[in-house]
Amino acid sequence: MAPLFSLFAAPSRRAPPEPRMSTPETEIPAALRFGDLGLPETLLAALAGVGYESPSPIQAATIPALLSGRDVLGTAQTGTGKTAAFALPVLSRLDLARHKPQALVLAPTRELAIQVAEAFQRYAVKLPGFHVLPIYGGQGYGPQLQALRRGVHVVVGTPGRVIDHLERGSLDLSGLTTLVLDEADEMLRMGFIDDVEAVLQKTPPQRQVALFSATMPPPIRRIAQTYLRDPAEVTIAAKTSTAANIRQRYWFVSGLHKLDALTRILEAEPFDAMIVFARTKAATEELAEKLQARGVAAAAINGDMQQQQRERTIAQLKDGRLDVLVATDVAARGLDVERISHVLNYDIPYDTESYVHRIGRTGRAGRSGEAILFVTPREKGMLRAIERATRQPIEEMRLPTVDAVNDRRVARFFEKISAALEAGGLDDYRELVERYAGEHDVTTTEVAAALARMAQGDTPLLLQARDEPAPRPRAEREPRGTDARAPAARPRHAGEEGHGAHPPRAFDAEYGVRPPRAPKPPRAAPEPGMESYRVEVGHVHGVKPGNIVGAIANEAGLESRYIGRIDIHEDHSILDLPEGMPPEIMAHLQKAWVVGQQLRISRWDGSHAPSEHAPKARFRPPGARAGKPPMKPHRKGPPKPRG
Repeated sequence: MAPLFSLFAAPSRRAPPEPRMSTPETEIPAALRFGDLGLPETLLAALAGVGYESPSPIQAATIPALLSGRDVLGTAQTGTGKTAAFALPVLSRLDLARHKPQALVLAPTRELAIQVAEAFQRYAVKLPGFHVLPIYGGQGYGPQLQALRRGVHVVVGTPGRVIDHLERGSLDLSGLTTLVLDEADEMLRMGFIDDVEAVLQKTPPQRQVALFSATMPPPIRRIAQTYLRDPAEVTIAAKTSTAANIRQRYWFVSGLHKLDALTRILEAEPFDAMIVFARTKAATEELAEKLQARGVAAAAINGDMQQQQRERTIAQLKDGRLDVLVATDVAARGLDVERISHVLNYDIPYDTESYVHRIGRTGRAGRSGEAILFVTPREKGMLRAIERATRQPIEEMRLPTVDAVNDRRVARFFEKISAALEAGGLDDYRELVERYAGEHDVTTTEVAAALARMAQGDTPLLLQARDEPAPRPRAEREPRGTDARAPAARPRHAGEEGHGAHPPRAFDAEYGVRPPRAPKPPRAAPEPGMESYRVEVGHVHGVKPGNIVGAIANEAGLESRYIGRIDIHEDHSILDLPEGMPPEIMAHLQKAWVVGQQLRISRWDGSHAPSEHAPKARFRPPGARAGKPPMKPHRKGPPKPRG
């Protein structure tokens, strides 16, 4: 059975000959200017107005190819200027007298569609009468239909909403001259590749196609071979997968709660605006509420929010009414806000590509940025994978100390006092303070301290020294030597040490049935974003962790790195899986088999009592291996004499 999570599209029915790919065009002269690329003066004036002087490598390689009418297959990481690379050639070839869509840009998310549409509008500031329309889900059809009836030159949309308009007949692609697929690898990951192909099949055969992707997996390569005609292949290889102007640090989660650590960073780390990435929608809302309770101007953004609300939240971040945005990966995809100086990964991403996209929200357009990653002990392997993928070391950070945080709090407290003194209007309050001090025989200092306590509320102004996490202990290295790596001798059984005789085996001599194993210690709570599940297969069935991982990975199409801790008990096992597993996947796993037993997966209720669905332990004769039938004798009777 094909994995249910598979995003690979079926091969197209029509398969033209494989196009010839040109040599990657990555060598760009250092002194190249936009004026050297053949762009019209109106666009050059607009670029000068926004401060663009010289093209990026992807722009310098792509713009001439698109202006000449060639299809383009571009491979470049996020944040390299791909939008201008295709927007400027599209604008330079528009016929503003025609009011049917002449260019269509497909983007994986609403936010990216809006961002691309805004970029088109910014570059077309010198083109009177130009109209661009973003169409995406979560917005009513009414405004989109009205704009399409009035006439637009460029449409930027998500694949699903574009398909809807095509089926309604409200989007006419008969006059289309250019089709752009932006972040094609992300559309593949999100399961939109079939919609992309459906749109491609509805476009005129003579249209020009530009496909941009950060990576080039086989399904994307197949689409290029099927729908692009002799494309110019542009590959911009970066020395690192992340921008060099982004400082990357990680904090090892130990001795202090993640929320307290985040609060400490927000207080002591100078920042303008910050995006905090959480793994689930529920986590974004919970974390935003907790930050608000601690006095932080924070808000959540996730896929469950109405589009208008998401747009209002992003606008608040842009104009300074919000300082912290707590977001999921999908919600923040394509987000470009100049104020964002810090990206904090509250939950480590499931894959390295998501990490690159996350931290790409800062350090845009040559600005410096900060990226912070929270890492639990079980996530150290993912940290190393990120370092290998980005080809950059991530330095360990030390949290701001209690003294540093208290110094900042005291400084802000003094600033508030100074601001109140400068504002004036204190005569009435001064009279009241003096009156109270005289009537109750206390000093004005004591009254001022009481008023400060009232203003502060229940939250202490200063942290206590006990809030400082203890230093993380490091394992001592054994001295080098011939026996340094040899395991320490341990007693064979009670009352016997060293290399004495084996203890008597405590199992039935006839059937070889071992006694029950000692009970395991209480299982710790799963990591944030994970849930614990029970499967009805355990030691008595001869199962190993690899058996369970392989079954779930193969049957559910879930990559093995998303499967968390596995504890195997006598007749069942407990494992951690990502939150929000789809019901159809769970129903499928119910019937999956491991070492001859059905998994019968269910959410774990915290007990190890026998399940009503638990299978009976299979009889295993002596010498039989798990999951295999007992060996049969290969001959009968006494052995035959040789010779």
